[in-house]
Amino acid sequence: MSLRLALIAPLRFPIRLPFAGGLESAVWNEVRHLRARGHHVELIATEGSDFLDLGPASYTLPAVDWRGDPSAADDTYPPGYLDRALPALDRALDEVRRRSGSLDVVVNHCLHGLPLARAGSLGVPMISTLHTPVVPELVASHGRAVGRSSRFLSVSGHTARTWRGVGIASDVLHNGVDEQTWVEGPGGDSLVWSGRIVPEKAPHLALRVAHLLGRPLTIAGRIGDRAYFDAEIQPLLDDDRRYVGPLGTADLVDLVGRSSCALVTPLWDEPFGLVTPEALLCGTPVAGFAVGGVTELHHDSGGLRLVPVGDVEALAGAVSALVEAGRTDPGFRRGVRDAAVGRFGLTGRIRELERVLERTAAEAEPAA
Repeated sequence: MSLRLALIAPLRFPIRLPFAGGLESAVWNEVRHLRARGHHVELIATEGSDFLDLGPASYTLPAVDWRGDPSAADDTYPPGYLDRALPALDRALDEVRRRSGSLDVVVNHCLHGLPLARAGSLGVPMISTLHTPVVPELVASHGRAVGRSSRFLSVSGHTARTWRGVGIASDVLHNGVDEQTWVEGPGGDSLVWSGRIVPEKAPHLALRVAHLLGRPLTIAGRIGDRAYFDAEIQPLLDDDRRYVGPLGTADLVDLVGRSSCALVTPLWDEPFGLVTPEALLCGTPVAGFAVGGVTELHHDSGGLRLVPVGDVEALAGAVSALVEAGRTDPGFRRGVRDAAVGRFGLTGRIRELERVLERTAAEAEPAA
């Protein structure tokens, strides 16, 4: 069935290339693939986002201006931004309510609690995805909902368990990676690290591994904490260990595909870790820390090795083993990719999401 959907994006950054982070990438790809499969998807997102063509003008929220803070922090908003954005989001939700007869489901990826608090008043069932560790403000907003509250999906079993501990039940639907975009690469000599440059992602530990092994390393991503970059990253860079800034998807796929191993170094309770399956779909093996949802990404290809969090020497050993496997086994990279496509390909994930949305629309009753 063709669904009519209103999709609420996170507010912190526009939904466009190059992506500010994995969340923005996941939402952008979800809209693109649902539309490609014939669904009518209207996006509620900040000005400058892609896919704002189908919805009414009120679905375009105020632009985010980070010019006063070049670090574009991942746990804050620009000063005064929410004072403008939340009334605009409230008006967009009013429009959803007015147009409830022409919509089947509201798909919520917003990290602010306003959509959850209003879920029961919209006249359209809402599916919200949990992308983060527990956020008390979201829990409280869900608790304030009157009538039909939001149903939830989680990006990993780990995330589902943590939210279940505060009374929010969810079904697990892993993030997916576009297998037509993230294609197998030839490999190479260099290591790679990609993602947001913030302390909890700890790219400085990837640099320490590269120095320990005497291997080149390329780091790509947006700086989310300038003080951290200046103190912990910059001093470890040299001719062989480089930072190349944020890259567009095509350039990032090329970089990862030409690397011998990807490093994933979270020190926080990582909900999923999209960079891991992205690398695996390129045929590039991954060495990382066993934390949060990353521990659910193991598969039978041998392309992912996890070590205790913070253990740089163990991580270096995992990198060496994976690089050697790729060097001695001509079919290693193809096996890594094939296993990853089967588990994390976006085509399969979108089909499963369709089933969830169709079921939600079919079971919906008119709101009070």
